[in-house]
Amino acid sequence: MDVMDKFPFARRTNWQQQSNALHNANEELRKQGIDILDLTASNPTSCGFLYPEGLLAALNTSENLHYQPDACGLDPARKAVSHYYARQEFNLSASNIVLTASTSEAYSFLMRLLVNPGEKVLIPRPSYPLFQFLLEINDVNFEYYPLQYDGMRWCLDLQAIERMSCDKTRAIILVNPNNPTGSYISPAELNSLNVICHKHRMSIISDEVFFEYPLYPSDTASCVGNLGVLTFVLGGLSKTLGLPQMKCAWILASGPQEILQESLARLEIIADTYLSVNTPVQNALGVWLDHAPEVQGQIIARVKENWQWLMVQLDKEVNLVSLLPLQGGWYATLRIPAVKSEEEWVLEFLREDHVSVYPGYFF
Repeated sequence: MDVMDKFPFARRTNWQQQSNALHNANEELRKQGIDILDLTASNPTSCGFLYPEGLLAALNTSENLHYQPDACGLDPARKAVSHYYARQEFNLSASNIVLTASTSEAYSFLMRLLVNPGEKVLIPRPSYPLFQFLLEINDVNFEYYPLQYDGMRWCLDLQAIERMSCDKTRAIILVNPNNPTGSYISPAELNSLNVICHKHRMSIISDEVFFEYPLYPSDTASCVGNLGVLTFVLGGLSKTLGLPQMKCAWILASGPQEILQESLARLEIIADTYLSVNTPVQNALGVWLDHAPEVQGQIIARVKENWQWLMVQLDKEVNLVSLLPLQGGWYATLRIPAVKSEEEWVLEFLREDHVSVYPGYFF
């Protein structure tokens, strides 16, 4: 037996580490010097957007040489986030905001706050595959609830959510709009979730990093300020300003007052254990968020242009490929003929056309 097989690593990190066929095919082409059109790219800093000069200028202040840690984030930075949402007509106190270095860290904080080992949360399928790793790292069990496609839009399967909810279910995670389906939560769905979560003493965690990128006006609901049950909305600079490298995100907490205050007190202790958000970014946050419309305008224009182009191309392919309806976000979902497996399709696109896409089963 190999010596590493005997070493007592934590079971929570027993993940499959072998590369998949898609990764291997990508690497083979890159070694050959072949350019790949990567349609999975989601790094905004490599997409040619023009960032306002004021973003870097905001980092040039002597205040960055002073360290005065605040567990939940510096007060001016939290107020800057509050003002950003106020411009969207959300009334949110800065005291109900906790800053983190990333939404992944925010998820970790919330798992530590809400879920004991052996308890579970509900996560959507299809959706972001990172959830499995985030939850397993935190010793949290999970169960997938389905999103249903009715031929017109993607909807929460509320009956399945009710069925899965029990005395060991501590929270439900929403991605609003979802990745990759591009579907927002509707006001009716949020009302139903409040009823289910109140009944089973569950919290709502709503990941709304793509919320500012709708393709067109539609019947959508943000969970910001939701008072029905304890609710945590996640956002951050990665999508709001297209600056994933600046490492700042936030938790917006709301809900019944007594339990909300207790949750914030506990979150403060968790955050104080890490103090992970750096001072320069916090000091620049107010200036940066004032520039958000400039950056978001470029991104949404690019997304809409690509969406329109895609629809025109698909009109030429009668009954072969279809674009599933989406309301927002950065991704599109295509339905292709089931004459071969998803993996066979994506490997063919890569090897023959040098185009990289994700297979649906990734989600």
